[in-house]
This record gives sequence, C-alpha cells and structure tokens, in this order.
Amino acid sequence: MNKTAENTVRIQYQSKLYELPYTLIRSDRRSCSIGIDAEGAITVRVPLHISEQEISRLLIEKRLWIIRKYLETEKRRTERPVSDLTDAQRAALTRRYIAAAKEYFPKRVEHYIQLTGGSYERISIRDQKTRWGSCSGRGTLSFNWRLMLAPPAILDYVVVHELCHLTYMNHSAAFWEKVASVCPDYRAARKWLKEHGHELVL
Repeated sequence: MNKTAENTVRIQYQSKLYELPYTLIRSDRRSCSIGIDAEGAITVRVPLHISEQEISRLLIEKRLWIIRKYLETEKRRTERPVSDLTDAQRAALTRRYIAAAKEYFPKRVEHYIQLTGGSYERISIRDQKTRWGSCSGRGTLSFNWRLMLAPPAILDYVVVHELCHLTYMNHSAAFWEKVASVCPDYRAARKWLKEHGHELVL
C-alpha cells in the first residue's frame, strides 16, 4: 500500500533560497531514498510509519546532494538540443526507431548472452525518461529505444549490463567483474551516458 503526498523542501545554497517541490511516497519499504529524474522531479520514498521529524532530518542531511543534483539536472535540460521537427515528424521518427529497436536489441542480446550466460523470458522496448534498461526477477529484459540514437558501443554496454543481472540481481563486485569480463570499457560507457544521455532526443 502506497501513500503519496506533495510537499516542498527549502534549501539555502550559494546565497539563494530554493523552494523545491517533491513527491513523498510512503510504502512497505524498510529504507529511505531520494531520487531526481531527468525532468528535475524529486521523489522521496520512505517506510509507512516514519515520522515527519525523521523525514525533515533526512532532507536536511541530504540537502546539498539534492540541490546539486537538481541544478545539474536543470543545466542538462537547458543544454538539450533544440529540435526543429514538427510533432508529426517526431512521432513518425519515434515509431521507426522503436520498430528498429525491436529488431536490433534481440540480435545484440543473442550475441552477448553467449558470453554472459543466463536465460531470459522476453525482451521489452520501452520509452523511459530515467532508465536505459532493466532486468526483472522474472527474466524480462527492458531497453530504452532512445539507445538507438547512441553510439553502438553504448547500446552494447547496456545490453551486457542487463544480461549480467540475469546472474547477479545486484550491483555487487561480482556483478561488475562479470560486466568487465565482457565489456572492459564499461566505465567509459557509463560516463558517456551520464554526460550525454540527455542528448538522446528527437
């Protein structure tokens, strides 16, 4: 059961006061987390019975991380390429890229699974704002079609990353060792996505 509420956090940073809206989600989780998506939306996830005082303390403790991450996200948003495509053109291109992704990703999965091992149930192509890929506990591999706009080596890294989750459903040292055994330059690919992922737009 989830309980959602809208709130605002006030943060003083470099002589300026920021009032940032955030969504508070209470659920049957054991730990707290704070996330900021590519559009700058802040989400705070906490256990159901955590007190308001504890939430305030969390926000105070993480205030520098929150504001720096928020400003970084805002900077990337302003640096996004300006497209001269019409809505109709963008929609048509999106459909073509999604269709191409549905053909291309399975080929790359079949290539790399020979090296990573494991087995999967199906492949899903999605349009996500903040994730490039995922692997569910049931063996569903999901990939963001926008990776078709990235260099091939970046797309391949994401494929390898998710295939390695078929063996390790975590980001342990063993997981990264497995990724590195197939994709030795994975750190460069991660860095590229962090710095240029916001550019993968039509």
